[in-house]
Amino acid sequence: MSGPAAFGRLMSAGWMLARNDALLPRELDNLYPPPVAAMSNMLRVLAGPQAKVGRPGERLARALERLGPVAIKLGQLLSTRADIFGREFAEDLARLKDRLAPFPMETARKELELALGQPLETLFANFGPPVAAASLAQAHEAVLLDGRRVAVKILRPRIAQRVARDAEVLMLAARLTERLAPPARRLEPIGFAQTVIRATELELDLRLEAAGADELGEVMAEDGYMRAPKVVWDGVGKRVLTMEWAAGKPLSSDEALNQPGLDRRQLADNLIRAFLSQALDRGVFHADLHEGNLFVAAPAQITAIDFGIIGRLGAPERRYLAEILWGFLQRDYQRVAQVHFDAGYVPARHSVAEFAQALRAVGQPVFGRAASEVPMSRVLTQLFEITALFDMRLRTELVLLQKTMMAVEGVARRIDPEHDIWSAAEPVVRRWIARELSPATRIRRFAGEAEQAVRNLARLASAEPTEVVVEAPAPAARGRPPLLWFALGALTSGLAFLLAMWLR
Repeated sequence: MSGPAAFGRLMSAGWMLARNDALLPRELDNLYPPPVAAMSNMLRVLAGPQAKVGRPGERLARALERLGPVAIKLGQLLSTRADIFGREFAEDLARLKDRLAPFPMETARKELELALGQPLETLFANFGPPVAAASLAQAHEAVLLDGRRVAVKILRPRIAQRVARDAEVLMLAARLTERLAPPARRLEPIGFAQTVIRATELELDLRLEAAGADELGEVMAEDGYMRAPKVVWDGVGKRVLTMEWAAGKPLSSDEALNQPGLDRRQLADNLIRAFLSQALDRGVFHADLHEGNLFVAAPAQITAIDFGIIGRLGAPERRYLAEILWGFLQRDYQRVAQVHFDAGYVPARHSVAEFAQALRAVGQPVFGRAASEVPMSRVLTQLFEITALFDMRLRTELVLLQKTMMAVEGVARRIDPEHDIWSAAEPVVRRWIARELSPATRIRRFAGEAEQAVRNLARLASAEPTEVVVEAPAPAARGRPPLLWFALGALTSGLAFLLAMWLR
C-alpha cells in the first residue's frame, strides 16, 4: 500500500472515530477549550444521528471494531482499567475481548482442512460452532477421536492483509506524531509502533503460538500459580491451533467470579505472582493477560489461553525490575532512584536525590492500601508528570512488560477490589532477591564472566600473526606479556569457580 493510501486510511480512521463521537466525545465538552469545543460540536453535526447512539464505551467499541485488529487490541487494554475509565465504560469495551462477530462455520471448516492438509474427520470426532471470536481469530469447541475435549483456534480469512494495512497506518501516525508533537517524542512513538506491529505479526503464525504455549506451560508448572492447556501438535498449522480445553469459566463472563468456593483474594494474588514469577525467574511471560484470555475455577485456579504475544526480558532488565520492586516494597526510594539511573532510565544529568523525592511522593500515599482506596488515574497522571520532569523516554524493550503490568493490575482489581498488589508481589520478589543477589550467585556470575574473559584471551593468543611491521617499543614501555595475563585470568577463573561450587 502506497503512502497516500495509508494517509487516506488514517483520515478515514479519524472520521470513523468522529462519526461515533469517540474522537471528541460530548461527555467531555465542559473540559475542552472554546476552539476544541466548537470543533467537537461541528463534528457531531457532520456525523449525523449515529454520533448520538450509545454510551461512550459503546461508541468507542463500535469504532474500534470497524478500524481493525490493532485498534481492537487497544480497546482490549482499555477494558481492563475500570478503575481509570469507569466500570460502565470498561464493560462496554469488554466485548472486544472475545465477543466479536464470528466468520461462517463453512469457512472455518475449509480453513482448518487447508491448514492441516487433511479432512476434518481424520482428527476430530466432533467439531462445534465458534464459542469465542476476537480480532485475529475465533475458537471452536471440538472433540478428538480419542475423546479429549479441545479448543480449536482458526485465524480469520485474509487477516494478514488487514494487519499489514493497519501496520502502515500505525507507522504513519507514529511518524506524524514524532514530527508534529515534540513533547510526545520522549514516548518514542515510532519505536512503540514497531513493537506493537512486530508482536501482532508474530500472532499470525499459530505454530509460533503453539511453541509459546508449550514453553510457558513448562514455566507455569514450576510455581503452580497459573496453568496452560496442553498443545495437541497433530492439530497445529500456520493458521490453526488445537489445545486441550481450559478448565473453569472465562473471566470475561458474568458468572466467572460467582462460582461456589472461589477465593477472590487468593485468585488475585495468584495472577500477580504468576506474572512476576514468569518475568523475573525465567524472563518469559504471557503478554496478553486480559479477562478474555483467563479461565478461573475454584478455589483459585487460573488457566491462561492465547499465547500469541510472548514477552521476553534479558538478565539486566530482570535484575532492574526486581530491584525496583524490592526497593518499593522496602520503601527505599533512594535505592529505587539509583537503579533507574544505573539502568539508564533517567538521564545522568538529573539528581538521584531529587528523583528519589519524586518517587516518594508517588509511593508513600499508595503503599499497603487496598486497590479500592488508590485512585489509579491520579497515580498515573502523577507518574506521567514525573517522567516528563526527569526527561524519561519510553523504553521500547519494556513496552510489552509495562502493557502487561497495567493489564494484570487492572484484572486483579476487578477480581478483588480490596487487593493489595504489594503484599501479593512480596514473596516472589523476595525469593528472586535472595537467590540472585546472594553471595553465591554473585560469585557464580563473576566466575562466568572470568571464564568468558579467559576464552577471549585464548582466542587472541591463538590468532594468526599479521604481517604488519611496527616499530619496537622501548623496554620500559612494555606491559606484562600476554602469557602472564592468560595465567592470571585462568587462576582467577579457577578460584572463583571452586568458591562458587563450595557455596552452591
